[in-house]
Amino acid sequence: MKNYLRFGSLALLVFLQMAEARDAKTVLASKKLIASTEGAFPPFNYSKEGKLTGFEIELTELLAKKMGLALEWKTMSFDSLLIAVSQDKADLAIASHGITPEREKAVTFSDPHFCTGAVIVSLPGGPKVRGDLAGKKVGVQIGTTFLTSLRTIPGIAEVKSFPKDTDALMALKSNKIDAWVTDLFVALEAKKKVIDAKIEINQPIFEERIAIAVQKDNKDLLALINGALKEILKNGEYAKLSTQYFGRDIRCR
Repeated sequence: MKNYLRFGSLALLVFLQMAEARDAKTVLASKKLIASTEGAFPPFNYSKEGKLTGFEIELTELLAKKMGLALEWKTMSFDSLLIAVSQDKADLAIASHGITPEREKAVTFSDPHFCTGAVIVSLPGGPKVRGDLAGKKVGVQIGTTFLTSLRTIPGIAEVKSFPKDTDALMALKSNKIDAWVTDLFVALEAKKKVIDAKIEINQPIFEERIAIAVQKDNKDLLALINGALKEILKNGEYAKLSTQYFGRDIRCR
């Protein structure tokens, strides 16, 4: 897929000499959680007036609070994050990493903290689920894996590619296509800006799970993170934060 959320392939890190990770007991004893992020990917993690903020930043703050830990941030380039975790320069990395088999060779992932993927966008009365695309004209941005994926779905009358997502949106609004397929967060941003047509964001074509990375097989720390995440998913704090940023609950279903 197009690299909307930095889910592109990562060169394997398995050749790295891994330092001994701080396990949960060590982290709790230090009373501090060391987290790494990119800090340049709004609205998930970015800097505002010299301070880190964003959905993933505030989420990590909630997790640290549940663990009873102070939080120390380290910002670095996206490509350096998983290496830093592997070398024990940070306890975790949170920067919209999609869970992939390649990455799982290098690090261990928590339970997902949100899901994304390709969604069907339509006007009221238009296609809502995959089966509704049969006999329809479907728009998609050229050069994305969405285009390739759509061509594998039987029954679509025409897959029409556009130079940009905004072009596909305009085609949808003018009824030149029946549906537009794009990334969930592209669709959510578009919905904010559309004032002369009520677009609907419907069922995903596929789903991608996004999670926190820790050093490979650091099971004790992983259990600590997953426990805190489970608690905020259950008590409403996650839903409140997610709605604040996206107008919906973006947890994996």
